[in-house]
Amino acid sequence: MISTQQFLIFAAAALLMAVTPGPNMIYLISRSLCQGRRAGVMSWCGVVLGFSVHMLCASVGLTALFMAVPMGYELLKFAGALYLIWLAWQAVRPGARSPFEAKELPPEPPHTLFVMGLLTSVLNPKVAIFYLSVLPQFITPDSGSVLVQSLMLGSTQVFIGSSVNLMVTLSAAAMASWFAQHRLWLAVQRYVMGLVLGALALKLLSQQRGAT
Repeated sequence: MISTQQFLIFAAAALLMAVTPGPNMIYLISRSLCQGRRAGVMSWCGVVLGFSVHMLCASVGLTALFMAVPMGYELLKFAGALYLIWLAWQAVRPGARSPFEAKELPPEPPHTLFVMGLLTSVLNPKVAIFYLSVLPQFITPDSGSVLVQSLMLGSTQVFIGSSVNLMVTLSAAAMASWFAQHRLWLAVQRYVMGLVLGALALKLLSQQRGAT
């Protein structure tokens, strides 16, 4: 099974990805600011279900992939690293916006909020690439069932990602207000995220199988 050290490293990687601004965070902040905390929480429920969809699909898919295509691991690793580099560039490129600068969204009924949250999460490439490139680095077929390891790690990501997004949803107004008064920190936040994502991409590229 997964060692304690590997599990803690994975949890740290999941936390890093969770606090990195992406479609889910931008949507939840914008929805909470435009329609209130209750609407944000309803949207968050959809986002959490989306996390679970990613986890189940990745767990079943990775099990089949490791059995059928051993080189699939390397392909996923390089694809994931390239996507992380793209995310890093999006954070630091000229004219980039911080997710704490919310978008205007029209009011929607509860069931629509839930569905929109679900679709935002399911179609979120950041979550997909985490499951398809980062998570496999922590799975060792020789250590037991790939499916069990995938479900264990995936459940950890769902818990961490859901917790971070809930805190963001509930504190969106306070965070947006603070950043509005401290504009310099919007730029600092973007460059820090870009640096961290770039470092994670390089680590992913240099990492050897079983070296986690």
